[in-house]
Parts: sequence; C-alpha cells; structure tokens
Amino acid sequence: MSASESSIAIARTAARAATDKIAQDIVAMDVSERLAITDVFLVASAPSERQVNAIVDGIEEELAKQDLKPVRREGRSEGRWVLLDYAEVIIHVQHQEDRVFYALERLWGDCPKVDLQLEDAAGAAPADTASADAE
Repeated sequence: MSASESSIAIARTAARAATDKIAQDIVAMDVSERLAITDVFLVASAPSERQVNAIVDGIEEELAKQDLKPVRREGRSEGRWVLLDYAEVIIHVQHQEDRVFYALERLWGDCPKVDLQLEDAAGAAPADTASADAE
C-alpha cells in the first residue's frame, strides 16, 4: 500500500505554501507502509524561530482554504519544531539546527520519497530535494 492521492495532494499544497514562505530543504516521505497512523511525512526547515512560525502560518492558511484543519498542533510557542497533524499528512517544520540533530530523513530514509512537483512553482526548484533524491 502506498500513500493515497489525497495525501499526496495535501503534501504538495503544504509544500508549495512552505516554499512561498521560503522554507528550505522540503522533503516528503511516503511512510504508509511503516505507519498505520499517516501516509506522508512532510519536512521543511528554516534558519530562525520566526521563520518556522511564518512557514507554519502559511501552510495552515493554505490548507484552510481546502477546509483542512490540523487535528493536532505541537511546538508552536517555541518555534523550533512545529508539528501539524492532518491525519493523512504530518508536517514537521523545524529550525535548521533541530533538523540536523534529529535527522528525520535518515530515520525514515528507507521510505520512498514523494514527488512534490515543486519545479512547477516559479523559482522553487532549489527547495525540492525530493526530486533530486529520486534520480
């Protein structure tokens, strides 16, 4: 079983919103074979707490346009690692230092990457490491 089309669509929308807020190193992993609770992990990072929160705000605003609200949100007050749980997709927006330390991509490295199609967004190709990893 792999991630559903709706999960992938949510991840792509969130990734585009994160790109609009200048998120870095945006990666999505299909964890559906490993976890029963979700299909996709989306991970993005930023160099400051303020930018982490701006990215989170942008993602929530964009997904709210599709009537999607997180069922759980953690870490917002610290702005170091914010988790947004949309059931099908769990979004991790991390401060760069925390991302390096916790290395979620290494932990879930055996899971397939999701093509976020960020190259379609103007100027977003450098942030899309998911496509580069698939090559």
